Amino acid sequence: MKAFLILEDGTVFTGTSIGSPREVVSEIVFNTSMTGYLEVLTDPSYAGQAVVMTYPLIGNYGICYEDMESDRPWLDAFIVRELSRIPSNFRSEDTIQNFLLKYDIPGIAGIDTRALTRILREKGTMNGCITTDENYKLEEILPRLADYTTGKVVEKVTCKEKYVLSESVLSGNGPKVALLDLGTKRNIARSLNKRGCEVTVYPALTTAEEILASKPDGIMLSNGPGDPKECTSIIEEIKKLYVSDVPIFAICLGHQLMALANGADTYKMKYGHRGGNHPVRDLKTGQVYISSQNHGYVVDAEHMDPQVAVPAFENVNDGTNEGLAYTGKNIFTIQFHPEASPGPLDSGYLFDRFMEMMNQSEQGQMKGTHADAKRASETGDEKEVHA
Repeated sequence: MKAFLILEDGTVFTGTSIGSPREVVSEIVFNTSMTGYLEVLTDPSYAGQAVVMTYPLIGNYGICYEDMESDRPWLDAFIVRELSRIPSNFRSEDTIQNFLLKYDIPGIAGIDTRALTRILREKGTMNGCITTDENYKLEEILPRLADYTTGKVVEKVTCKEKYVLSESVLSGNGPKVALLDLGTKRNIARSLNKRGCEVTVYPALTTAEEILASKPDGIMLSNGPGDPKECTSIIEEIKKLYVSDVPIFAICLGHQLMALANGADTYKMKYGHRGGNHPVRDLKTGQVYISSQNHGYVVDAEHMDPQVAVPAFENVNDGTNEGLAYTGKNIFTIQFHPEASPGPLDSGYLFDRFMEMMNQSEQGQMKGTHADAKRASETGDEKEVHA
């Protein structure tokens, strides 16, 4: 069946329909990963977007449901040069075509994705429509594309109620981490579980009071979709988490929201960073790491008050901000994905840094308690110990 991709600037690509034949309007973005298409399909950060894979052959190792980053795919549509319909992989449980059909995800194959990517790089990210209607009317579709926005997609992808990951039962008496689900990928919680943490996942609209009432040893703000400035109520709660003195580690959207909560600004990039091959530089050591990224907005670190936070990482390709260290606080935030699944894993050490922050904070609290006890013993005032 024929399918058509119509861009906001009037460009039309003709290809073959894959997945669901339904029509869809979405924001068109590209991903430069050579592998990991299932993780892309199931990353909640793609909600409200249609993804173009720049690598020309997609689907050759099939679908392994264990590798999904959430319970379902969240992107609006999938765009590829060539779709492999006969996968070769001992772990494969399904074809990508069946997967798209199962979850009602439309797509298009057989188009020149290189030419499409060049358009998006030169003109910037734009909206588009995928349709199987050969009698489409351009004059009717273009106004719809101009009006489309992703809207408040965080509320769409977050969990409905809090839960504790089952894996944490095996982790013993490690730190207790509150993970605010702004559209989290499963491997963020897995990365914490593997380090012995008990992870409680909270819906995005949970109040700071509820999170802090559970007395977590640390707080994780996850990745997620959409324009960070749309998350007004979440930003207000993050302001309260900031002043709590609980160690905080934030990734991607969480990084942007923490910056907005502290007076910084964010802006939309021309075409964003999406893929598993983006170099970032640690500004403290000068070391460069290859990272996985998925974002269309970035923090304006140039106008960040250094008394609040200072840049910690930068993108080697374009110099944009990739992380912040908050002055005088146990808080650091990054724009890239250290939990990257399937990879690269260069920056996974940042989870270890978070663990050290939580351990140091706990030791500091214990010292404070011992100091209180010593003072109470010297003064004979036992009430001071329990205050």
